[in-house]
Amino acid sequence: MSTTQYIGRFAPSPSGPLHFGSLIAALGSYLRAHHQQGQWLVRIEDIDPPREVAGASDDILRTLDAYGLHWHGTALYQHQRYDAYQQQIDQLIKLDQAYFCQCTRKIIQASGGLYDGRCGQCQPRLTQGAIRVRNQAKIDRFTDIVQGKVTVDSHFAAEDFIIKRSDGLYAYQLAVVLDDAYQGITEVVRGCDLLEASCRQISLFSLLGLAAPQWLHLPLACAEKGFKLSKQNHAPAIDTTHPQASINAALAFLGQTPVDIDSVEVMLQQAVTQFNVARIPKQKEIVLAHKPGDISGKCN
Repeated sequence: MSTTQYIGRFAPSPSGPLHFGSLIAALGSYLRAHHQQGQWLVRIEDIDPPREVAGASDDILRTLDAYGLHWHGTALYQHQRYDAYQQQIDQLIKLDQAYFCQCTRKIIQASGGLYDGRCGQCQPRLTQGAIRVRNQAKIDRFTDIVQGKVTVDSHFAAEDFIIKRSDGLYAYQLAVVLDDAYQGITEVVRGCDLLEASCRQISLFSLLGLAAPQWLHLPLACAEKGFKLSKQNHAPAIDTTHPQASINAALAFLGQTPVDIDSVEVMLQQAVTQFNVARIPKQKEIVLAHKPGDISGKCN
């Protein structure tokens, strides 16, 4: 595989069915990858079993198929990568680039809301608790292809963040960085809810000596201002029997020209051909003109 080939991905968590906000992320990343004549991969981010819904992983893959969003290769499941995560953590601890922390949320709130690194100074070292990385990179800014120059709070950017939780579950920040590197992802296309988290991921890429991807954050679909569609707030599942209207609604949301109502395959071919990244709204969120359950091809 050429090292210069574009490789993108869609990485949903199996905490429920795909909704309109999920479709925007899936379609946006799919169109970007295919317009660049690259690969589009699917990764199921199933590292948080307490939040998972039984059967959701299979339902997500079936929904993508129904929408013609066929991925290259085999879908990767994060639970298959636990050994790789632990090996990296063991190496970081050995090099004193990560350490155990026993601070509770209450302690952190009492110290101003951000963790102050106190457990990293303990002697002898702690051997139980959550595991935090020594965040020496402290990246607080980057350039996003749609959102432009992004800057986050410097104290947030400097925080030693968790890479393995106290309950033994691997943290998103570690898993997503290792998996993006493992899969050779060259550009991450996703929603703006993860805009700030990108700085932590860039810091971790730097610490691990890995090449960071480019970043493209799409506006979030919101039912009202500050209230994004999500599985946690029970956003309705998208229709898998007649997907054409939802595809055109998602295209309109992304600033793209609607396509002829036809088979989903023909619609996607047309959408890829006319895709223009410069037309994606440079906004962090967009309030839908219709209720999520009423999405149609005429949605503003």
